[in-house]
Amino acid sequence: MKFSVYQISRQGGRERNEDRMGYAYTRESGLLVLADGMGGHPDGAMAAQLALQTVSAYFQKAASPAVRQVPEFLSSALMAAHHQIIRYAAEKGMLDTPRTTLVAAVMERNHLHWIHCGDSRLYVVRNGELLTRTRDHSYIEQQANLGRSTEHINRNILFTCLGSPAKPVFDISGPLQLVQGDRVLLCSDGLWGTVRDHEIAYELSRRTLDQAVPELVEMALRRGGVRCDNVTVVAMEWETPEEFQASRVSTDDIEDGVFASTIQSGVPDPTIEDLDDEAIERSIAEINEAIRRTAERRSASS
Repeated sequence: MKFSVYQISRQGGRERNEDRMGYAYTRESGLLVLADGMGGHPDGAMAAQLALQTVSAYFQKAASPAVRQVPEFLSSALMAAHHQIIRYAAEKGMLDTPRTTLVAAVMERNHLHWIHCGDSRLYVVRNGELLTRTRDHSYIEQQANLGRSTEHINRNILFTCLGSPAKPVFDISGPLQLVQGDRVLLCSDGLWGTVRDHEIAYELSRRTLDQAVPELVEMALRRGGVRCDNVTVVAMEWETPEEFQASRVSTDDIEDGVFASTIQSGVPDPTIEDLDDEAIERSIAEINEAIRRTAERRSASS
């Protein structure tokens, strides 16, 4: 498995950057993941970080070295991230829960699967054309898909996310067979809010990733002005020739059982543990137990 990857996060005109992104891979599987902590609720950065940590931990456990059932893995990892955020809020005695969007993709066996909740997006560009992108879980996109006017709808209003009291709504897509040169981009709404879809496809097609992605981010920051949202991107090119990219990753020489990741397991909070093997097992067991207790309570009240 060979691919190039580039990631970047820039703070716009906000007080803090609550976006988080990263990637991980084994010999036969790769993961891209991005989360955008939601303003208007407490600890958005923590919600995004917890989402990344949980999905990464599940991936490390499932990819041995490949993920057997990718759609099931993606849905389980997303729901585990949601419950981890809920658990964090309960332990802190918070009156309101931290919330975040999430978009994640798994690539293996020359195929791509992805999941998303909220309005962080995934784009796939092939031969200069936009092949597909995710559809936001927002009222503006919902109304647009119905052919209705969106002139007076705030694009930031979502009808689902991770960490809310309601069960998250999410979409799983794929498998999409990857061909050499395919570009996959995950981004927060800070990018697509000011840069149009065809511009993203154009820039990704005419430059290498390490040129195109920074240019797209700078374009978004310029257009957003002093009140620009944070802009975060992680992008991948499939089977990039060696001479084209300094950021090229080849997993051919990775031994079975080896896991590499740019997702930080440590966060500045004493209640969150580093995700070594023992902590992963404990965290997954605790999450599953929390899910079981929640189901029992719902069953008892119905």
